[in-house]
Amino acid sequence: MKCPRIQKAQAISDTTLLVEFSDQTVKQYDIHRLLSIPMFSPLRQPAFFKNFRIAVGGYGLEWNEEIDISEYELWTHGTPVDPQEMSNNQSTASIVQSKTG
Repeated sequence: MKCPRIQKAQAISDTTLLVEFSDQTVKQYDIHRLLSIPMFSPLRQPAFFKNFRIAVGGYGLEWNEEIDISEYELWTHGTPVDPQEMSNNQSTASIVQSKTG
């Protein structure tokens, strides 16, 4: 299955991401289920969690060379959100936008 690419993303809490995809779908993704995996344990630190970037081409979110979440994971396990909710949340968190290339 080919998933839409990530266009924008923001952390809206210490464990929740709001992600806009290339088809304008917006999904909310809670990382709680990943925190039991040792590789993802640094994401428990709010400052670290909020410091991510969108992978080139929108293929995922990256925190460092070892920690990332694919667009497939975010698309498949994210919960659909009304795009109006994303507009309301833009004032509470910085938005990371994809750089194509």
